[in-house]
Amino acid sequence: MRVRVGILQYTPGRSPRESSARVKELLGGMNVEADVVLLPEYANVYPAGIPTGELRGRAESIEESVFAGALEWAAAEYGVYVFSGFLEKSGDCIYSSVVMARPSGGVEAVYRKVMLFDALGYRESDVLCRGGDPPRLVEAAGLRVGAIVCFELRFPEMARGLALQGAELVLVPAAWYRGPGKEEQLRFLAQARASENTVYLAVASMAGPDFVGRSMLVDPMGFVAVDAGAREAYVEAVVDKDYLRDVRKALPLLELQPVARRAMELALEKAEPAEDDRGG
Repeated sequence: MRVRVGILQYTPGRSPRESSARVKELLGGMNVEADVVLLPEYANVYPAGIPTGELRGRAESIEESVFAGALEWAAAEYGVYVFSGFLEKSGDCIYSSVVMARPSGGVEAVYRKVMLFDALGYRESDVLCRGGDPPRLVEAAGLRVGAIVCFELRFPEMARGLALQGAELVLVPAAWYRGPGKEEQLRFLAQARASENTVYLAVASMAGPDFVGRSMLVDPMGFVAVDAGAREAYVEAVVDKDYLRDVRKALPLLELQPVARRAMELALEKAEPAEDDRGG
């Protein structure tokens, strides 16, 4: 079974309405043959350079979202499952969420970012609330699909948790800021998460003056099947479930996970306490 995955790498507008128009314009000019399409983190609002209060004010509830309407349009127009990063307002909180639009209609939140980007001089927690639930799987186009968000790519446990649930495709909407070595880090982290979990992994990374782009699909051996470069682009690549099965048979990493976990527990039991933990 082969499933086509499309990745839209683009620069959102400063408002959900502008971003909706951009999605319709860009996808309307593409030959979309995918079964699943992924958009970046913060796909409804370009986040850089906007004061915290204003950014919070541009978040949307899913039920009243202009941008969710554009996702529904794309899902129905092309008969695809659309996954997108989404600056979501819910109650008193703002979340970096992942939403899914089904070709049969409707948009739902499937995940809210847990590991916020409080690093490298940024304080995402000044804007966002932390999600309360771990990543989960959904069925889309015959695949078991899960999502993590941007900074969470740096934490092996996040993708491993999805793989142990049976994920075949891990989606990573991202707004990966520019900086020394950041493109290389995005690439090798995506390859590592895919290969160590023998899973397909798709990154939709925001384009624009503040972000690196470099969206990609990585196969379960860790090879990059497609790379979107740095500018706005739409790319597609194939998820091959037969190949995935063959890789997991040759490299039974997930089956060996309990052995690795026990080895780590034994090592910790035998480890000497750190200097600061010793008495005297």
